[in-house]
Order: sequence, then C-alpha cells, then structure tokens
Amino acid sequence: MVTTGTDTAAPPSGKPAAVWVTGQALSIIGGLMLCLVLQIAVIGQLAHNRDQDRAYAAFRDQLANATAPAGAYDPDGHPLEPGTPVAVLVVPRIGVREVVGEGSTSEVLKSGPGHRRDTVLPGQAGTSVVLGRRAGYGAPFLDLGKLKRGDLISVVTGQGKHEFEVQGVRHSGDPQPAPPAQGQGRLTLVTADGPPGLPSDVLRVDARLLTPAVGTAGVLPASATSESEQALAGDPEAMVPLVLWGLVLVLSAAGVVYVHQRVGKWHSWVIGVPLLGALGLTVADQAASLLPNLW
Repeated sequence: MVTTGTDTAAPPSGKPAAVWVTGQALSIIGGLMLCLVLQIAVIGQLAHNRDQDRAYAAFRDQLANATAPAGAYDPDGHPLEPGTPVAVLVVPRIGVREVVGEGSTSEVLKSGPGHRRDTVLPGQAGTSVVLGRRAGYGAPFLDLGKLKRGDLISVVTGQGKHEFEVQGVRHSGDPQPAPPAQGQGRLTLVTADGPPGLPSDVLRVDARLLTPAVGTAGVLPASATSESEQALAGDPEAMVPLVLWGLVLVLSAAGVVYVHQRVGKWHSWVIGVPLLGALGLTVADQAASLLPNLW
C-alpha cells in the first residue's frame, strides 16, 4: 500500500529514530498507567458491584434452601472455594451492606470483604476476622475508622442473624483485647490504616457478640492458609498471568507500532485503541492483585 508522508508514522525530519521509538514506548507506558487507574477506580467499582449482586443472589438462594456454609468446608469435606459467599455484613453507621466471601487474598477482596479462613464464622464462639479494602474495588471499608463504641453491626450467615456491638477501634501499637470468654463471640473488621491508596499499617474494629453464640462447624487450620491471606499481603499467584498478559500486550504494542509505521496512523489508532485498551485493563487488573489486599 502506498501512503503519503503525512499518513505514515516515520520519524519527523531531523528527529533520530531512537528518540521517536522511545516516545512511542513512553506513550504506551503512560496509557498502561492510565489503565491501572481506570481499573482500580472505575472498572473495579463496576466489577465489585456486579460480583456483589451475583454473590447476594447465590447466598439468598442458599439461605432459602438451608445450604449456606456454616464452616470452612463444603459437604464433601473440602475447603470452600475462595470467594464463596458465607455471610452478609451490615454496618448502618457507615452505610455498608456487603456479601462476605470466603478467603482474604487480594483477588477475593476485589469482590468484597473476605472472611479469614483460619477463624470462625461470624456469630460462632470465638473471634471471627473479616478483611476489606479501604480504597479501590468498591472500598467497602473506607469509613471503618469512623465507627465508635456502641455502634451496632449485624451479620447474616447460614446459622441465622447475629448482632454485634462495637467495642473500639485499634491502630498499630494499641493493646490487643483478651480473647473472648468461653461461649462468647467477637467480630474483628480489618482494613488498611493511613491515607486511602497509601496504606501505612492496619486498622481493626472489635465488636462483641450480643446474640447467643452458635456452634462452630469447622475452621481451617492456620497451617493450611497462605501468606497472601494475611493483612496487607499481595497475591503472588497473580504474577504468572501478569507476565503472560504483559507479553501479549508488548507484542500487540509492537504490532500496532509496526502498523503505524508501515500503513498509517489512523489505521493504527483504529486497531490499537480497543486492542491495547482491553489488554491494558487486563494487565492492570492482574497488577492490582499484587498490591496489598487491603489497599
């Protein structure tokens, strides 16, 4: 195909090819960073809302059929799949109404708060721990630090509705409360401390169980959990898909630059914007899984 000098992407007169190529690469990197921001702040919010709607519908059906999980294991004795809905958490003071999924990896917390698998479910005797994001992907625990002593929290699980009363907010260095007494329950909500998007430590809200504790139906041992489920941990399992999708993005970007040089800028725009945009968002989503789970 014959093209005019104004339609092709040859380096401008007097500008070294290396400088021109570097500019093209920096433009693509800038676009990728924009994709990361869009993924976390906008696309992630929409994905979170979609996942919450699906989880709520599934959990409501399980409650109606008395098949909702009451412990860390399914009827066959296998650990619940990560993200399996296990509760509905309602915190009226800060406007939270979220389905809680099983597990607390960065990937699970994209869809909403997550139950730490080595603790009991809310309402059972002992301490139940639920983690949630303070920024991005719905940011369900953004205002967690605004809770005050006496605020009420309700949680619905497969074992009924459980009421809790906030006892206080803990920051790094604050003394840890004593374990609940025999037959008593506690709920600890956990998120990042510090400015949204710049976590510096962990913030915890402790609430005591007001309603009678229900029986424990199985807790996953701590040895069966991974480091990625702890507070402020990233998910290293996202590295492999990140590298693979990143490779696809680099090859696609090179192809778009080639089209830009050999065919024309408008052809490359028509091909490159949707292709690199979709790949950029996919890479950004995988990169977000490497960030701290409470971020």
